[in-house]
Amino acid sequence: MILPIALTCGDPNGIGIDLTFQAFKRLNGSIPFFLIADASHLLARSNKEPFLIIKNSLECFGIEKGILPVLHHKFPEIPSLKGSQPENALATIQVIERAVNMVQSKEASAICTNPINKKVLKDGANFSYPGHTEFLAHLAGQKASVMMLLSDKLRVVPVTIHVALNKVSSMLSQELLVNTIKATHWALYKDFGIDNPRISVSGLNPHAGEDGTFGNEENNIIIPVLNKLRTEGMNIQGPMPADTMFHEQARKNYDVAICMYHDQALIPLKAIDFYGGINTTLGLPFIRTSPDHGTAFELAGTRDANPSSLINALKIAYKLAKIREKR
Repeated sequence: MILPIALTCGDPNGIGIDLTFQAFKRLNGSIPFFLIADASHLLARSNKEPFLIIKNSLECFGIEKGILPVLHHKFPEIPSLKGSQPENALATIQVIERAVNMVQSKEASAICTNPINKKVLKDGANFSYPGHTEFLAHLAGQKASVMMLLSDKLRVVPVTIHVALNKVSSMLSQELLVNTIKATHWALYKDFGIDNPRISVSGLNPHAGEDGTFGNEENNIIIPVLNKLRTEGMNIQGPMPADTMFHEQARKNYDVAICMYHDQALIPLKAIDFYGGINTTLGLPFIRTSPDHGTAFELAGTRDANPSSLINALKIAYKLAKIREKR
């Protein structure tokens, strides 16, 4: 039996709660999950959609279809729906910690996280992490983790994540690249069920450096790493010019594209599937997915936000949980 997925509420002033009700309705009981949130927040936003407070995750299986299971977590303030509300920052962080504790104690099969706002968390609780990915690595006791973005048509992994573009070259190292590729390779095997993952790696510079004409990162960092990993049996191509990696025919030749920085990876994914793309964190001892968008404060409470990404995030979390259990 696959245990339910723990879904965090994210920033209560964002669209997470709205999307949760929409996703729950559209999934129609096909995936077991529960929301960790303050019940009073749901009452203020639910438009009379039914939910039931549970005491443990297994109660999800005994609830009447169409009723959202909610694990109550007290917040100090009712959401104002006017954007930033730092008073709720600490409770937002505690919900993430609670979800991690539940998956580690085998009360949930995976974590799915609704969006947070890093500035709100920093202002209200001195949150020192660039985002969910780094915070979850900390909670799991890992030095680092890897962010994968994916849809039905493409998987991408940025080697450097939430850093300014002018810092990418100095942060890029052989060690970081090796760790990223190995974590991606292992996750494709263990969680996605791909026995011999095909990995395509981009260059950093235009035309993948063109043999040093446009930069030396390819010759000094990327090429030595790829040659080393090929000798270890990995199926790797590259470094590839990033501008030729993402057309339809090219995407048939690999299972994942590893890119050197954030936008190099995320722009093609969002251009191909803006609403359906999701985020999953690799290298953790548990499964974590999330929708690939932000809190969208301006849409909170309007029901105008598109739930497709959250729906796909829950579907992928459930799929990965089943594969991991078999592997």
